[in-house]
Amino acid sequence: MLENKFYSLILSSLLLGLAGPAQAERADRTKPINLESDSMRVDDAQKTSVFEGKVVMTQGTLTIHADRITVRQDKEGHQYGSASGNPATFRQKRDGAGEYIEGEADRIEYNGKIDKVEFFNHARLKREPADEVRGNYISYDSRTEYFTVTGGAGPTASGSPAGRVHAVIQPRNSAEDTEKAPAPGAPKR
Repeated sequence: MLENKFYSLILSSLLLGLAGPAQAERADRTKPINLESDSMRVDDAQKTSVFEGKVVMTQGTLTIHADRITVRQDKEGHQYGSASGNPATFRQKRDGAGEYIEGEADRIEYNGKIDKVEFFNHARLKREPADEVRGNYISYDSRTEYFTVTGGAGPTASGSPAGRVHAVIQPRNSAEDTEKAPAPGAPKR
């Protein structure tokens, strides 16, 4: 199914961009995709499907909400997709962790030929519990693992002052650091 490949690829690529070594729930790829919308159009000759009106797509722990989702396939079999909304959102559990990745933008685009995911206007990615990046434009190239965030022209572009990029990255303690750290209130050596 064309939509299955698009959503698996967009979320895998997208989530790797924010979470580094963290990955989307692998079991989700084997789950059925459920789509609900007010309308659907399929053009088999053009290899295009359009879902409109309160679109909800679920696959395992993955949920996408959008006003419109368009998926197409070129002659070489590469998939392209676009989700738009006010905003378009997604949420998915990280593989092997009790954490979730959430994201939103006015438009999310996926290019399967070059394995690139782009978030346009009011873009935000968050890894629970508190890592977050916001900007007007977020791009992730899964082939090169290159991640870019840019601000915008004004305070409403990214929700940050003067349209600047905003990132919150919480420190991570390794198991070794935790074992060596003295207990709170313990005397220092």
